[in-house]
Amino acid sequence: MANKYKLTRPELKRYRDALGRFEHYLPMLKLKQQQLQLRLRQVSQERESTEQETGAAEARVRSYEPILAERAGIPVRQWAVPEKVRTSRSNIAGVEVPVFEGVKFAQHRRSLFATAPWADQALADLCELSVWKARLDVVRMQEQRLNRELSRVTQRVNLFEKIKIPEAREAIRQIQIKLGDEMAAAVGRAKIAKAKLADATESRTGTETVGSRSGGGSA
Repeated sequence: MANKYKLTRPELKRYRDALGRFEHYLPMLKLKQQQLQLRLRQVSQERESTEQETGAAEARVRSYEPILAERAGIPVRQWAVPEKVRTSRSNIAGVEVPVFEGVKFAQHRRSLFATAPWADQALADLCELSVWKARLDVVRMQEQRLNRELSRVTQRVNLFEKIKIPEAREAIRQIQIKLGDEMAAAVGRAKIAKAKLADATESRTGTETVGSRSGGGSA
């Protein structure tokens, strides 16, 4: 199977640089992953407690169902619909999430004498339920955004840790082996060439010596 990379020195430098970047960013990604996981646990606990409070408020409101059905002319449910849900923004590990601040209800004029005594308590309980529902919506939005970011960061951590870093290290290993083999072969060829050159020089020197001796004898 052919290598996915060139077994050259420039390729070796490219993979070493890439490995350096991966190993530099991986700890930061892991830190962000830990921060998101911690905050998500807190938000999940908050969601669960908010769901419990919302359920309790819904149970209280259910006790008014017969009266609300009978007295349909009193728009208590309509009065308990929030006019505005106030939120702010917070940055958690680089993720902007909404933070629940409160609920604003419209002011409705009603006669204290014309309104049934139970209506005030029903309105208070319905408004409380609206507050808990609004809070729950915001907390769920927090959880959703943090989960989405955690998923993205976890994918990058896995990509670096399980694919990119091992791939870079293996490429470096393979290239180093190839370059080492080439260097060893070059050294071997140099030694052979040097030995051949030495033999040739020795042979030439020996021939010259014999020739000079022969010339001296004929004089």
